Amino acid sequence: MNLPSLAIRRPIAVLMAVCIVLVLGGFAFLNLPVDLLPEMEFPVIAVVTGYDGAAPEEVENMVTRPLEQILATVPGVERISSTSSQGNSVVVLQFNWGSDMDFRALDVRERVDRVVGYLPDDVDSPLMVQADPSMMPVVSIAITGDMGPADLKRLAEDTVQPRLERIDGVASVDVIGGIEREIRVVADPARLAAYGLTLDQLGQIFRMENLNVSAGTLAEGGQELQVRTLGQFSSLSDLENLVLHSSERGTVYLRDVAEVQDTHSEQEQLLRLNGTPGVGLNVSKQSDANTVTVAGRIDSALQELSGELPTGSEAAILFNQADFINDSIGDVLSIGLAGAVLAVFILFMFLRNVRSTLVIGLAIPVSIISTFVLMFFNNLTLNLITLGGLALGIGMMVDNAIVILENIFRLRQEGMEAKEAAAVGSNEVADAIIAATLTTVVVFLPVIFVEGIASQIFSSMAWTVSFALFASLAVALTIIPLLSSRLLQVSVNNNEGKLSAAFERGFKRVESVYGRLLRWAMTRRKIVIGVMLLAFAGSVALVPWVGTEFIPGMDDGWLTVSVRLPDGATLNETEALTARAEERLEAIPEVDYVFSTVGAAGGSMGFSGGGAANRSSVDVRLTPLDQRRLDNDQVADEVRQALKTLPGAEITVQASQGMSMGGSGVPVDIMVKGDSLETLRHLTEEIRLIVEGVEGTREAATSFDRGWPELQVTVDREKAAAYGLQSITVANTLRTALSGQVVTRFRTGSQELDVRLFVPEEMRQSISMLQDIEVVNPAGSRIPLGEVADFARATGPVSISRDDQVRSARVTAQLAGRALGPVMADIQRQLDNMELPSGYSIEYAGEQELMADSFDSLWMALALAVLLVYMIMAAQFESLLHPFIIMFALPQTFIGVVLALVITGRTLNVPAFIGVIMLAGIVVNNAIVLVDYINKLRERGLSTREAIYQAGPIRLRPILMTTLTTILGMFPLALGIGSGSETSAPLATVVIGGLAASTVLTLVVVPVIYSLLEDMGTRFFKKKKSAPGEVSA
Repeated sequence: MNLPSLAIRRPIAVLMAVCIVLVLGGFAFLNLPVDLLPEMEFPVIAVVTGYDGAAPEEVENMVTRPLEQILATVPGVERISSTSSQGNSVVVLQFNWGSDMDFRALDVRERVDRVVGYLPDDVDSPLMVQADPSMMPVVSIAITGDMGPADLKRLAEDTVQPRLERIDGVASVDVIGGIEREIRVVADPARLAAYGLTLDQLGQIFRMENLNVSAGTLAEGGQELQVRTLGQFSSLSDLENLVLHSSERGTVYLRDVAEVQDTHSEQEQLLRLNGTPGVGLNVSKQSDANTVTVAGRIDSALQELSGELPTGSEAAILFNQADFINDSIGDVLSIGLAGAVLAVFILFMFLRNVRSTLVIGLAIPVSIISTFVLMFFNNLTLNLITLGGLALGIGMMVDNAIVILENIFRLRQEGMEAKEAAAVGSNEVADAIIAATLTTVVVFLPVIFVEGIASQIFSSMAWTVSFALFASLAVALTIIPLLSSRLLQVSVNNNEGKLSAAFERGFKRVESVYGRLLRWAMTRRKIVIGVMLLAFAGSVALVPWVGTEFIPGMDDGWLTVSVRLPDGATLNETEALTARAEERLEAIPEVDYVFSTVGAAGGSMGFSGGGAANRSSVDVRLTPLDQRRLDNDQVADEVRQALKTLPGAEITVQASQGMSMGGSGVPVDIMVKGDSLETLRHLTEEIRLIVEGVEGTREAATSFDRGWPELQVTVDREKAAAYGLQSITVANTLRTALSGQVVTRFRTGSQELDVRLFVPEEMRQSISMLQDIEVVNPAGSRIPLGEVADFARATGPVSISRDDQVRSARVTAQLAGRALGPVMADIQRQLDNMELPSGYSIEYAGEQELMADSFDSLWMALALAVLLVYMIMAAQFESLLHPFIIMFALPQTFIGVVLALVITGRTLNVPAFIGVIMLAGIVVNNAIVLVDYINKLRERGLSTREAIYQAGPIRLRPILMTTLTTILGMFPLALGIGSGSETSAPLATVVIGGLAASTVLTLVVVPVIYSLLEDMGTRFFKKKKSAPGEVSA
């Protein structure tokens, strides 16, 4: 089917088709979900198990190891890692990319159910959590006011949380901080012992008495009655009057041995907004909900709530993911518009005709709107990556239209009638532009099908760019011929502007110079080849100057400051030092506000780490990007300088990666594996010193920085047995004395409160007091704990990490002033010479591991892309030689890529690598157009050299037009201006550099290679034909 001729004959049909596309595109655009990044599925499941009061080594042996052993049998598990910390076990399973995570989750649940019966009785039920980026909070809120922490938490739970949970699209609302009401029973062990009771027995009495039990049914008088025994406590007096023991000597009530207090739980975390105490709420959306829409509803709900809150209280949004999304997408749209304007401007300068420019310019909006339709039906979202793909493709969308219009325009100048010129001119280059489009699109196939996070992120860009280019091809083969047959003017306006006239004169000079250069090159082909090889060798020599990293972090305006006091510091001491840090932070001009979580190892903007009284985390919100002179990495350096003189604390500062696509949060992450914790401690300290000495690293630390001070209580089993006591009796008594033990629940109104059993505070203030706590044996004797157990100070690990069921430890570091690749190369060079004990090994994790895996996949994708491009061209040209000639445009691309990265100081990262793969399909387009026209001229009877001399200058204009529109369309993106531009800027930089160098060299090198191979082929066939004659002679 001759599509251009059909479009010229059926203008109304084409018009209606365009209208249908525009209507559907508008509908699709309005209904496309908006998010920051594409939907991603990480093949990771975590099993979290609580073991209250247990030390890390107990957690490892009693919980983590049994779970690891059974979970290792789950099909498809690629890696198992775990962390055993105080009272908590986390086992993380990493599966092969592409695994069906719904089935894997069922397998994990089945294995956990098998082993849960073998875990200690007081271990919490294991919780299975599947990794899902949508679980991260979309909005974080702080509630502050002139009230205590208990009232603030009650306000958050009773008023704000229910209102937010009713919002359509909200999955959960978690309240952080504050304190909760609880009933505390403070028992005197001496009194208990006097009545022959123990703390354990008292706990059992609570559990047995506070019950409502259904006994069954009773039929009486034709009626069936439900029989229930009622024993639940209904008031505090019920508790106080609980009968513990009754004998001839009298009745013992709870009030006789304990004091019942209606109080609050001990505060483990303090939250402060700019120094004012408060509580926080993290709001997560449903996985299929629109982030921007949900965040808007939350904002509206908070505005409605503001009038209902008590006087002096306030609910303020600390973090709103929609703000960064709107800023980033708005900036990408502005950048795309600027690129489109530049592309249309360069078209006008070449064409010097408003109508011709508008004809081509229409390809951009129609192609983009068509792309929205295809995105909608393929369940893609409008996000930073897909819109970045459209911005990258804006210049390429007009390439096909330029080639067709330029050819039609040339035929019109030769005197051909308008409709005939439109049909003939379009058909003449249709094969070339179809091949060029296919070569550009086919390079994305490997990106779509490779595994790993790079494919998860950038496959949506591949689909988007492919859709846009196919739409632009359809526009070029239908709308452009139709409009050219009716609107195209051949005569140039004599009243053209001075700028346009000057541009045309300049182009004529360039065309003349190129013609002479081409003839010179054809007579000195060896020199041309030599110069190209020297340029390629020079670019190879520059490679060490190009750094490598995984994915650039985005400046989302957040910093996280982690504060750690000496182990054993109290919550109040940590709060006081955190307050001093807040004062220094607020004095920095780029800081907008600070939100501190005292008693947490991780930030509050997401999932906090395990709580610890000697730690705090300060989330620092910076002023908007356009209102500050420093980026977040530079502000992080200022913060380090401001806080380094704070005495008595270790402080680390990290520019936020919460909105980026980075790796583990620390660039340098070195893992050492082995059995002995002491040996691991020694090795990691040695590695830390090596890392610390490498240029560009800072804040080097190990997971063995410090141990946690412990009081180890060892039960003397022989003595305990002699007194009729068991180890569990000693352990439970100490747990009740120090942490309190929740023995039952007390229901009052709509609340259920913990009833926690304690001993008086004065009995838990020193080791000697703990030793004096008495337990009662079955014979009724009172035995001090110090009589049957040894109390000794020691230092234990804060946490124990394991990887693939082997103990491991880590060395981590931040970077400053150098890229990840060169830093890791220096570290690896020194670690290769390090002697390790037998059974110990070093592995590189974190961003280095992600970068290595992604680069391996992308190298394979690049090789496959080059092969596919060659196959497409071979099929198009019906030749194996001519595609081989065109492929010589690829080595010249490498020269431009390296120069672009060196000049701009950018690194080779995953987005830049995607740009290199894109170039494999883009740079051959100019060579396709040139070689295709040379072949057509040779078919008309011209010699190889005459065809080259004629085709070069004729195709110079469309080649420069397509190249400049692509480059100028991407130029605003390459500047890296605006929120979220850090991801697309390296890609645009690589494409611009590679395309510019390839175009300049292709115009000379490809004709030279073409002539050389043709001459070699001619000589070969001449020799082959003359061979039989020589033999017969």
